[in-house]
Amino acid sequence: MVITAAMVGAETTREQTPHLPITAEEIAEDAVRCREAGAAMVHLHVRTADGKPSQDAELFRAAIRAIRKRTDVLIQTSTGGAVGMTVDQRCGPLTLTGEDRPDMATLTTGTVNFGEDVFWNPRPLVRDIARRIRDAGLRPELECFDVGMIDEARYLAKEGLVDLPAHFDFVLGVPGTLQPRPEVLDFMIASLPEGSTWTVAGVGRHQLAYVDEAAKRGGNARVGLEDNIYVSKGVLAKGNWELVAEAVKRARAHGREPATPEQARKLLRLS
Repeated sequence: MVITAAMVGAETTREQTPHLPITAEEIAEDAVRCREAGAAMVHLHVRTADGKPSQDAELFRAAIRAIRKRTDVLIQTSTGGAVGMTVDQRCGPLTLTGEDRPDMATLTTGTVNFGEDVFWNPRPLVRDIARRIRDAGLRPELECFDVGMIDEARYLAKEGLVDLPAHFDFVLGVPGTLQPRPEVLDFMIASLPEGSTWTVAGVGRHQLAYVDEAAKRGGNARVGLEDNIYVSKGVLAKGNWELVAEAVKRARAHGREPATPEQARKLLRLS
């Protein structure tokens, strides 16, 4: 079972939790502990020194180098960024090459309400980002906040912008988007192109519960401070690593072992 740690995000703040990593060194330190706890991959956003969300390539470069200096965990960069960013801003990490190049990048395939905002992904923009991911030689993780986004991935495949089978991430529980229910998860799984792999990212109080649901169904799970700051009701996680440790505990309760980065690379067809 591939456990991904969504470490930083664009919404969580230090006011909400003092344990949010912001600097490259803080991110790398937490990433090491996530890897030791059982994570195979980290999903990466970056921040400026004052904590504001950014997609600046140099901030990604610093974080990626700090992580790779310390651990072999896979690195997946976001192209979602934060609400309101331009496509060029969102694609900052895709400009990295050589040893700084990430292992994977996300691609959201549709527009959704996102709390009180709108996560704007019209079809031409999605195709633009898909081309940039392809041209960077990366495999996308297709982030789906609704079922129709799975069908849009099929269209992208017909246009040669995405290879099938693909890897999907079901993000469930953001206000304004599809909410987590077992029957919803089952429908999304049934809607996947044949042979595809999947991860579920439950938001807020649903995060750890959907590690169980993913484990029971043979899937993978994403946890971390991007989506949830509590390890139990009212108890702040001391870092992303503590949420990873809880996810591994739950996976093993269902007879699933956490994948190593090398195993995850094979499962997700990254090489």
